[in-house]
Amino acid sequence: MQYGPRDRAPFHEFPWPTWPETVDRWAREGGYDPAVTDFGCDRWVIDYQWFFPNPPFERTVLSLDDDYVTYVDPQGIVMREFTRNPLSSMPQFLRFPVESREDFRKFWAARMQPDLAARIGPDWRQQLRRHRERDYVYVVLADRWGGFFGSLRNMVGVENLCTLFYDDPAFVEEMMEADADFLIAMLGQMLEETTIDVFGFWEDMAYNAGPLIGPNLVRRFMVPRYRKVIDFARARGVHYFALDSDGDVSLLIEPWIDAGIDILYPWEVQAGMDPTAVRRRYGRNLRLWGGVDKRALTHGRAEIDREIERHKWLIGDGGFVPMLDHSAPPDIPYDNYCYFMRQLARSL
Repeated sequence: MQYGPRDRAPFHEFPWPTWPETVDRWAREGGYDPAVTDFGCDRWVIDYQWFFPNPPFERTVLSLDDDYVTYVDPQGIVMREFTRNPLSSMPQFLRFPVESREDFRKFWAARMQPDLAARIGPDWRQQLRRHRERDYVYVVLADRWGGFFGSLRNMVGVENLCTLFYDDPAFVEEMMEADADFLIAMLGQMLEETTIDVFGFWEDMAYNAGPLIGPNLVRRFMVPRYRKVIDFARARGVHYFALDSDGDVSLLIEPWIDAGIDILYPWEVQAGMDPTAVRRRYGRNLRLWGGVDKRALTHGRAEIDREIERHKWLIGDGGFVPMLDHSAPPDIPYDNYCYFMRQLARSL
């Protein structure tokens, strides 16, 4: 990631490598077990579960039949999902926990306090200190509650959030400031006990035709909050700051770089993202994770070889972790995935 001399490029799977049905298929085809199967990747320790609302909402089922379940999830969202394999499709979001300023303030006061004993455990200091003398990469992802679009969307919903930028910008800023302060309070305590190689924001604020808000709104509302968190944490030793957003994020790359983001992922190819083109345009100010078209793995070895070859220049340039551009869907045979991982390792 520093573009310095190296013996080889990094070798790692996407952090969430498979869909649930993919795990089932691969287990049948080759005995795959996500807890123990080892492709020889570099060791990364990733913690991502600590930033969600705490205490979580009680999971309450509101209706259930053979096809659908409607329930309150741990974030307080009322959602409708398929009864079978719910993690492999998008839920229908029916209601969100925040509908007013008063709701937000109550929600935040009750569930978004930076109490690491409650969030990590009473031995949180010892858990973090074990990473001090490490020989692996330590990544902390704030996941769905570590961003300035994504976390707000979880509270008020996409449509409501997009209109609030115009109808009540002060309310948007209040929510963003609260989240920035929450992240700083969390990181401040954590960084007293250990260092962190990568801290990750989560937004998922784009789809295949572009972002859900434009770069002007990102610059006005979000960039100052990124800078506030990044300046605080970088001064205390965090090396890199990553941001996760699916979809076509082309219009947002420049403001994110200006905000201090070092790494973007996953570069979804089917949304038109090309990591090599991004590197040629933006240079080495930005590191890239992902960008390998997962669809190539459905077609067989020749297509896999072509896809790896497509990334050879970027692998050589550095600052790139070649991974699938998101989790592997169940139309990928296990033999193809194993071949991909073997060939990728040889190419590094």
